[in-house]
Amino acid sequence: MMKKILYLLEYPIDLPGGAQMSTLSVCDGLAVRKEAGYEPVVICPRLLTHSATDYRFRILEYDMGDSRVLNLFMRIKAFKKYIRTEKPDLIHIEMSESLITYGFIRRKFKEIPYIYTDRGLLFGYRKRSRLFMDPVLRDARMLVTTTEYNKGLWTEGSDIRPISVIYNTISSRYFGSYDPDKRIRHDKPVIGLAGRICVEKDWPFACEFIDALAASGADFKVDIVLSTFEKGDDEQVREIYRRLTDSVGEDNVILRQELTQAEMADYYYGVDIFLMTSQFESFGKAAVEAMSRKCAVVSTAVGGLPEVLGLEDNLYTKVDINKGVDRIRSLMEDPEKLEEQREYFYRRYLDRYTEEKYIERHIELYDGLTG
Repeated sequence: MMKKILYLLEYPIDLPGGAQMSTLSVCDGLAVRKEAGYEPVVICPRLLTHSATDYRFRILEYDMGDSRVLNLFMRIKAFKKYIRTEKPDLIHIEMSESLITYGFIRRKFKEIPYIYTDRGLLFGYRKRSRLFMDPVLRDARMLVTTTEYNKGLWTEGSDIRPISVIYNTISSRYFGSYDPDKRIRHDKPVIGLAGRICVEKDWPFACEFIDALAASGADFKVDIVLSTFEKGDDEQVREIYRRLTDSVGEDNVILRQELTQAEMADYYYGVDIFLMTSQFESFGKAAVEAMSRKCAVVSTAVGGLPEVLGLEDNLYTKVDINKGVDRIRSLMEDPEKLEEQREYFYRRYLDRYTEEKYIERHIELYDGLTG
């Protein structure tokens, strides 16, 4: 008999986002691997662009209101209703608001074990959030983190136990097997940058890094992908483009915007060295995406990125920008070393971050919790 896993979300699963994509990956995997013995069911707000029938697994939708307080009560009502009717063997909570929501009704379902996946970092939560979250986590069967680094933060900064690690993944729908025929060769090295316009990505610092790399005498192109979300973002895009072209010339800058996941998967084939300048990253999915396309990755040593890359020589800090610049220059000047790096990062992706391994680790976790 199939065991039922109920996934609780406070955003529609078809809204682009890390938690939604990761939930989609594991649910798709369980739906295909019926021999594993699990039926995934997602509870989330009404879908935005898809129908529930578009998915391999069941989705139970609920309505949302116009305020945070109203949304809380509507989530409580929906969670209570669907948990009673579905009678799951395990509840997997994927987002912090859903964890807090479930906390209000968890006593009504004492017989059902539940777990929570923290896809951020412990210090990213406000004190008020922790006030609501911690009591709920103490009753959980497991806290799951996506890096050993965040597990360590929880171990040192809380009494929540037990804690397990399941590395995050990227979607095999778009980032499938590496296709060598798609690899694009250029007349000069290409530095890749990609991400949303947001404070965490620190695009002014990215421009400073490119200034420093160009000032060092390096000859290269920049291929940058940006996505916008809020008012004023377009102005920031124009400023980033202006600064990059001032550094390396208009002929050496390619600006792309609002690419789909499929387009992003192809984008990395044209990148030699992917540069990350983030000042906050819980995991760093963009790094893993680049690794899956045999790009070398050089990154700031923040959050989970040192663990994801696993190569200290390719890490630098904002106060030691020269280390990053020197590393990229050394790779540009040594094609054999660059090729070794590409193979290293691709192998690391295959060993740790594929969707297949992500699903396997979840099945192992579920087997241990459901007996």
